[in-house]
Amino acid sequence: MRLLIVGSLNGQIGAASQIAMARGATVAHVDDVESALMSLRSGQGADLVMADIKLDIKHLVDSLALERISVPVIGCGIGNDTAAAVRAINAGAKEYVPLPPDANMIAAVLEAVTEESNAIVFSDPSMENLLKLADQVAGSDASILITGESGTGKELLARYVHQKSKRSKEQFISVNCAAIPENLLESELFGHEKGAFTGAVARRVGKFEEANGGTLLLDEISEMNPRLQAKLLRAVQEREIDRVGGTTPIKVDIRLLATSNRDLEAEVRKGTFREDLLFRLNVISLQLPSLRERPADIQMLAGHFVRKYSEANDVAARPLSETALEKLRQHSWRGNVRELENTMHRAVLLAVGDIIGPEAIMLAGSTAPNGAAGEAPAVSQTADLQAGDPADGDDAASVRLLVGRTVADVERDLIVDTLYHCLGNRTHAANILGISIRTLRNKLKQYTEDGVAIPVPGDISRAAY
Repeated sequence: MRLLIVGSLNGQIGAASQIAMARGATVAHVDDVESALMSLRSGQGADLVMADIKLDIKHLVDSLALERISVPVIGCGIGNDTAAAVRAINAGAKEYVPLPPDANMIAAVLEAVTEESNAIVFSDPSMENLLKLADQVAGSDASILITGESGTGKELLARYVHQKSKRSKEQFISVNCAAIPENLLESELFGHEKGAFTGAVARRVGKFEEANGGTLLLDEISEMNPRLQAKLLRAVQEREIDRVGGTTPIKVDIRLLATSNRDLEAEVRKGTFREDLLFRLNVISLQLPSLRERPADIQMLAGHFVRKYSEANDVAARPLSETALEKLRQHSWRGNVRELENTMHRAVLLAVGDIIGPEAIMLAGSTAPNGAAGEAPAVSQTADLQAGDPADGDDAASVRLLVGRTVADVERDLIVDTLYHCLGNRTHAANILGISIRTLRNKLKQYTEDGVAIPVPGDISRAAY
């Protein structure tokens, strides 16, 4: 967990930092509210902010809310000052911690935040059985391969395994192999020496070294180039790496986890994934069921996301009507939990009244609520003009819908409509489309240059799609 401490706190800050680090937290320190906001804006990130109550906590909390930076704030002050505690809570702080710091209190706060951020919400027996298996193997150092469709929560399960392991107080480092260009991934994983290539102006430590003593997650490992797989195999076997441009092998002590939304055995048969690497990674396999295979979780997850996004958007949490729940149960959920999360986020924003009704549940292929303006996908528009009403719904009719259009046009409309469906979220759209975030960004750049309107993050103008 990442802790950002704001303020000097008359020298007591050092003791609080030491306690937090002893509990496995990574601690950063800034002097004032503006510096804290700058740090969070820059992407350095934090899971918890502890701020001196002498600072303007209300300004900090309000600024975070305005900029949609979701991170809890804890107020800290010297001594047991009840009035100060009340002011901190009224300003928006989640809790007040008196200083000098109490080790047990600091530990409890950190544990609560960690548990909340890594919580797995479930009620379906299939998930219960999977987590029992995860609990059973978490204590070992064996490599684990986590598989499942896009959006099922593979990284969340990886974090769960880490938290249950004997390395839980050490670093958890995640690398998305699909999001990093091939020519940079080697340096990202193994680091590089100064002058190793153009632009290598200084030595850089890679993720293997950064995760030393802890857990390294290779997310979507199936996207890794076969050449790099060979170097990874040595690192997995020998627990030894070579920086790019380096001459001295470096020993690393890590627990390795990997995820994939593809059938790696099929990739082995195709020649795109090394069989020996698969054997090394797949000591233990955890397969996440799709949301379609865990229907009992739909209601619980939907309620969880309603509460989450109601709080994030400062609106009252409203229950789901039975007809809205039935609509959720009947959906196919190709995007799994990620798609459900986006759907409930939209529902929180679109719902009118004391309950969330079916009109606020905007699913792929549905229409906007109350006849509100919302464009149909370009493919559907073309279908109406060319093929009439394909009432039979067979494959031949589906193909006829695309006749007369170029592949590039169909691809463009699919990408743009998926992006609208994801409220402009590039990462979610790339996962649903099955392409890398880099590929998506390149295509969006091309479309923008061609004059095509591209949704910005948070765009709900076509939330139905």
